[in-house]
Amino acid sequence: MELKENERIDDLQYKGLKLIQNKNGFCFGVDSVLLSDFSKEIKPNSVVMDIGTGTGIIGILLCGKTNLRKIYGVEIQTDVAEMAKRSIELNHLENRFEIINCDINQIFEFLEPNSMDSIVTNPPYKKANTGVQNEEEKQIISRHEVKCTLEDIVEKSSKLLKDRGAFYMVHRAERLVDILCVLRKYRLEPKNIRFVHPKPKEKPNLILVKAVKYANPFLKIDKPLVIHDEDGNYTEEVNRIYDRHKT
Repeated sequence: MELKENERIDDLQYKGLKLIQNKNGFCFGVDSVLLSDFSKEIKPNSVVMDIGTGTGIIGILLCGKTNLRKIYGVEIQTDVAEMAKRSIELNHLENRFEIINCDINQIFEFLEPNSMDSIVTNPPYKKANTGVQNEEEKQIISRHEVKCTLEDIVEKSSKLLKDRGAFYMVHRAERLVDILCVLRKYRLEPKNIRFVHPKPKEKPNLILVKAVKYANPFLKIDKPLVIHDEDGNYTEEVNRIYDRHKT
């Protein structure tokens, strides 16, 4: 596989899967890995969508963790979408993982409503024009709601999902009220929330949310997920998620 300038191949250390990344672009973090584990209950033979797929990290991991039939990765940035396609080829996943290079607001030009069994998304966390914006346009698009908002993603997801289809998302903990309000607005009922803490005594900075289309109201708060112990080492659960087995 020939790489372009500033690109590298990262070993995902899971079933031999690999990922092409550009060191000057937005590289995946622990949030994408956690989301792939949180959503691994996706049923066999499912048709899935990853909104804002970026480099394709979540879709590639889900191809390894589940028996999904097909996953579509939607990515607005042409060069990032092209890089994701090369990662799919690198992992020989062409029959299971397809990239759609479009704005999520144009997705119905490519796919039918009520056609997805599940949707996963690691969306931009910050509202437009808030916080310190990185000078790199790719990173601004990945971190800030400049090309699509939380409501855009939830609205399109509700239309794309089949009845009782599942929606999985990782987001910033401080956006929880926004998330719950917009999910209910579009008939995606929150069913599970898991708070993610950097260390045992620190407040959560991420949340994992599962919602189900047209489900009855009942919310389960899962036990917290702690990333590092007090010494700064990954916890046993995170090592399991990363498939790091003790020797």
